[in-house]
Amino acid sequence: MTRARRLLPTFLAALLIGLALAPAAQAHTALKESSPADGQTVAPPTEIVLTFTDEVNQTIAPQVVVTGPGGAEHQGGKATTEGAVVTQPLAGALPPGDYTVGWRVVAEDGHPVTGSFEFTVEGRATPSAPATQAAPPQGTAPTTTADPAGSQTGEGGGSSWWWIGLAALVVAALAGGAAMLRKRSANG
Repeated sequence: MTRARRLLPTFLAALLIGLALAPAAQAHTALKESSPADGQTVAPPTEIVLTFTDEVNQTIAPQVVVTGPGGAEHQGGKATTEGAVVTQPLAGALPPGDYTVGWRVVAEDGHPVTGSFEFTVEGRATPSAPATQAAPPQGTAPTTTADPAGSQTGEGGGSSWWWIGLAALVVAALAGGAAMLRKRSANG
């Protein structure tokens, strides 16, 4: 029991140093808002705009699939990324009906993040729809909010680095304790 008490300060010091030097958990991005918003009923949009909480990886192309009535896909070309904003142009004006937007981006830390949401198009599709949606009339709720945690999943987690660092500290503390015991037994 006396050896354990002597080793405890060494172990605690190593543990505290390791926690102080351990890399911070890497956060994955999440969908902050979308236009159209989840559950919203809108006039036919010309694009889908997804805004994330953090920048997304620009070297790996985001994927956005817009599925409408009858299972038809309506994306027009590739999605573009600028910082934390992903824009997916649509192929022509959307006919009235229910639509699902499925998306996949890669966070800056390298982890893929996916999700989906739904919106409804009402009215007639107009070929001359503006490239961006106009601001909502005063007194109406904003049209670009989405549930940031509702339909997203991430792969892996930054907390694994914490466990790796902790395991390395435990091994270092045990090795240091064993070396100290050998030194004491050689001297004593």
